[in-house]
Amino acid sequence: MSKLAYLYPGQGVQTAGMGKDFYENSALSRAVYDEASEALQLDMKELCFEKNDRLDLTEYTQAALVTTYLAVTRELESRGIRADMTAGLSLGEYAAIAAAGAMTDLQAVKLVRKRGILMQNTVPAGEGAMCAVLALDEKVIEQVLEGMEDVSIANYNCPGQIVITGKTAQVGAAKERLEAQGARRCILLNVSGPFHSPLLKAAGDQLFSEMEKMEFGQLSIPYITNVTARKVTDAKEIKPLLAKQVYSPVQWMQSVRTMLEEGADTFVEIGPGRTLAGFMKKIAPEMKVYQAAKWEDLEKISAELG
Repeated sequence: MSKLAYLYPGQGVQTAGMGKDFYENSALSRAVYDEASEALQLDMKELCFEKNDRLDLTEYTQAALVTTYLAVTRELESRGIRADMTAGLSLGEYAAIAAAGAMTDLQAVKLVRKRGILMQNTVPAGEGAMCAVLALDEKVIEQVLEGMEDVSIANYNCPGQIVITGKTAQVGAAKERLEAQGARRCILLNVSGPFHSPLLKAAGDQLFSEMEKMEFGQLSIPYITNVTARKVTDAKEIKPLLAKQVYSPVQWMQSVRTMLEEGADTFVEIGPGRTLAGFMKKIAPEMKVYQAAKWEDLEKISAELG
């Protein structure tokens, strides 16, 4: 029996104008944006729909993306396109949990707003860095980093694309070693901190304290966690996993393999860009990934999956 999975990308896919056509055409999507604006005291229409300097700042980016993801999701669900499981890369995991029923949309948006502020402020600007390592086996990367302090793997995105994270100088030193080991390219990323690094453990701990004030519901479908790449069916696991996710590697390609093992054979990437579809081509090229980024995308998805 065919199973459908919703996929939500991480930070970096944000673009001015994202979700505007959903706001204009869907009452359900409009409600998500308007309620987020009121709850956060931020004008989400201005932040997401118009060119501005804040959209690329972590403390704003995360809330803007999750709001957009959930605005698209609610319209998609209203058309009968419902997932059997969900997964999200890094901040996308919050939308995945909301789509799986354990968080309200507002809980997800409020949490990533707090998460973005904590992640941006825990390590001073300039002291942390991230670097994408291309065309080098993850085992080689792990061996190179072994014994190096304050640098570790941040993301297992797909075969041939691993991201490292840590203190700026140590990431630079690791970059040189990895290039010497045969990496095709090592690209320093334009980010404001060493995300998914043990350096952010304090942010994870503070986020856990924030979540302890909230009561989550039960999961109506499973989601796949970044931390272990296993499916989660018990809502009691969510808070400790999300806290740990802040300072642990994102096991994305392992998560995709778990979804395949669980029977997923159709995927919808929700949000701007085609990042996760690109990763899928390297992980399981035979799988079809639909894109739900623009209003017209829903007509194709509804026709083929409805």
